[in-house]
Amino acid sequence: MKTSNDSFNATLDTANQLHRSTLRLLRLLRATRPANGLTFSKLSVLGHLYRDGVTTATELATYLRIQPQSLTRLIADLERRKLIMRRENDADRRQSLLEITDSGVQMLLEDIRKQRSMLAQAITESLTPAEQGILRLAAGLMDHLGELSEASNDPAKQKRDEASEGS
Repeated sequence: MKTSNDSFNATLDTANQLHRSTLRLLRLLRATRPANGLTFSKLSVLGHLYRDGVTTATELATYLRIQPQSLTRLIADLERRKLIMRRENDADRRQSLLEITDSGVQMLLEDIRKQRSMLAQAITESLTPAEQGILRLAAGLMDHLGELSEASNDPAKQKRDEASEGS
C-alpha cells in the first residue's frame, strides 16, 4: 500500500527529472544561438516589452528579478542597437519609459522563429509520432505549471489581491 510519503517522493522524483530536463533543453537552445545574437537576458527584456508593452526600468527589473543596476547595462546595449527606446514619463518626469522598437520586434520574432524551427526539426528527427503526442501533452502541462507559478509570484497581482481582500 502506497503512503502519502511514497506519493510525495514519486512526485519529487518527477520534479527533479523535469528540472534537469528543462535545464538541459535550455542549454541546448542557448548553445544554438548565433555568436552575434542577443543574450537570453536581452531577449527576456525584448520579450517582456513585446508582450506587456511600455514599462519602467524598475518594473522590468522586478519582472526579471534582477537589481535595477544590473539592468542598466542591458538597457544601454539594447538602446545602442536601437532595439528599445526611452521616452519621458509624463506622469513622473524622474522616470523614463522603455518600449520595444520595430527593429527590436523584428529581431525578437526572428530569434523565436529560428529557435522554434530548430526545436521542431530535432523533435521530428528524434521522436516517434506517439512520443511527439506525449510531448505536446507534457508541454501543455508545463505551461499550466508555469502559469500557476507566474500568478503566485506576480507582485502586481499580489497587490491587487491584497487590495480586494481589504475591500
